[in-house]
Amino acid sequence: MKTKIYKPEKRAVLTQGDQAVVEGALAAGVSFFAGYPITPASEIAEGFARELPKRGGKFLQMEDEIAGMAAAVGASLAGKKAITATSGPGFALKQENLGFATMIEAPVVVVNVQRVGPSTGLPTSPSQGDVMQTRWGRNGDQEIIALAPASVAESYELTIKAVNLSEKFRQPVVLLLDEVIGHLREKIYLKNSNEIEIYDRKKPKPDQNPADYLPYQLTDDLIPPMADYGSGLKYHTSGLFHDQSGFPDGKKETAKLMQDRLHNKLHDNLDQIILYEKDIRSDDRVAVLSYGSTARTAISAVNTGRKDNLKAGWFKLQTIWPFAEEAVAELASQVETIIVPELNQGQLIREIKRAAAGKAKVLGLNSYAGELIKPEEIRALLEEVL
Repeated sequence: MKTKIYKPEKRAVLTQGDQAVVEGALAAGVSFFAGYPITPASEIAEGFARELPKRGGKFLQMEDEIAGMAAAVGASLAGKKAITATSGPGFALKQENLGFATMIEAPVVVVNVQRVGPSTGLPTSPSQGDVMQTRWGRNGDQEIIALAPASVAESYELTIKAVNLSEKFRQPVVLLLDEVIGHLREKIYLKNSNEIEIYDRKKPKPDQNPADYLPYQLTDDLIPPMADYGSGLKYHTSGLFHDQSGFPDGKKETAKLMQDRLHNKLHDNLDQIILYEKDIRSDDRVAVLSYGSTARTAISAVNTGRKDNLKAGWFKLQTIWPFAEEAVAELASQVETIIVPELNQGQLIREIKRAAAGKAKVLGLNSYAGELIKPEEIRALLEEVL
């Protein structure tokens, strides 16, 4: 369901990735932020502290990361578009309540501006070390949507997309920046109101009989209408497997039905969730597949290499999870080699190798001590392969 809300007038601004997240969230209708300051994500909290009160929204600085996640989930249940932001150690602390949000299907966006870990690591240095934690950080078989911007403009655009996907599918969404993207400053254009498509969560009909309301109703689209707490439609939320009424019944059949629905409501709509960009020519022999800040390096290396007639192309993932398995499999059938630069010891490359299934050779190029991969490093590997 679309709605008209506050949206900034189109204007050019020089801003950083963290601040672009704030602009995107406000444009998408976010009216609640709860969190705890942490480098390199603190500018997001500062932006919401400044802007939300001006628009009738609420900003809460909580006592810790766990409470920040819990408050965002609670605001979502009360009908607000809610967001929180963190980095590394804070993201680890949010995992339990992020899993709870998945189980009760509370729309919420979690921004993780990645820094080098483990533990406190290097707070002011870039990393992509939380890719697998984002997918598997909670217990059990849980689905997650994760988007990764590669520029300040994409930080703005993908924040809007993250809020929309969260609302549309009643699903937590993680926005994976890294320190470089979070603190990078670039000129971007904030869109006119008529250029921004906004989605609100599906709600029960106005004449819904409270006695008949099923908060986890099995609908054709697998996404139950969600009533706001306090709206008169009472319901129970639980981290236990629950039936359509919201109450646990302890039956294996109920658990399987719910697991399947949580999985299928996303996987039946991958065409709306999976985002990527590519520039692969018919005679390219190598593709550099990347995401986040490494995509900037990859595209630069490919473009300069092409000037010297290197047969190389690039593929940039914007959606990390669910993984673009079919697109990567198709890429593997088009080229001989896929190079995967990552700011970790090799995480997403595992999924890429699985999807490639031996059709193309997959090589990693890794930096995990706080330094970006240079275009020259990718260029050297391209020349070695070609």
